[in-house]
Amino acid sequence: MGPSIFAAQEFIMRKLFLVFAILATSFASFSQETAEKKQFDLSKRAADHFMLQLGLSSWQGAPDSISSHISGFQRSANAYIMLDKPFKGNPRFSIGAGIGVGTSNIYFKKMIVDIGSNNTILPFRVVDSAQNYKKFKLNTAYLEIPLELRFMNDPENTNKTFKAAMGLKLGTMIGAHTKGKTLRDASDNVINNRTDKVHSKSYFNSTRIVATARVGYGILSLFGAYDLTSTFKSGVAPEIKGLQIGITISGL
Repeated sequence: MGPSIFAAQEFIMRKLFLVFAILATSFASFSQETAEKKQFDLSKRAADHFMLQLGLSSWQGAPDSISSHISGFQRSANAYIMLDKPFKGNPRFSIGAGIGVGTSNIYFKKMIVDIGSNNTILPFRVVDSAQNYKKFKLNTAYLEIPLELRFMNDPENTNKTFKAAMGLKLGTMIGAHTKGKTLRDASDNVINNRTDKVHSKSYFNSTRIVATARVGYGILSLFGAYDLTSTFKSGVAPEIKGLQIGITISGL
């Protein structure tokens, strides 16, 4: 993924927050005026629900020496069990909270991220002229608690209405590993087809705080998530922050 894709992801994330802020302000005024006139029947609205997010990841702040070796589609997947609590005074607004897992995969070409190293500094080893893997990725996984302020234009028909949300996720790392598949020599000739995995969390920040936003209609919405904390511990690697954009599937 080139710099233009990184810029596009950041642009979309900023627009998501801007759109939510504008719509929330506008609808809040409208809802306040009509809340007393209409009584909503929420007896058929579920209090809990499942939220699935599929998206693309990127590293913001990575130097060219690293970003130039990031290749392909950086996939992410998040899944949460959520509880929803509508505001009594205005049920168009609600608070969503839950628990789940967030994951991210960053793929590299001709680079090995040696998270199993004993070095003080995390080695990002360029292997253009050395043994390398045909496919190499870094996977991270976090146990997360998402918290959202939500708006729905029609709280009685959540699957057929405009909705928007913004919030935070507090996470703790539950795993980090690299996976290299198909070892090759310097000329890219296959040496063997084995898969090598290395598990280690030593270079990573154990806590992650993420700002989130999403806007959509019905069960589908576009989401963005930007890390407020650095992926790696201070001093062991560049200050890199994750960014995700993608699709959310959720009833609320």
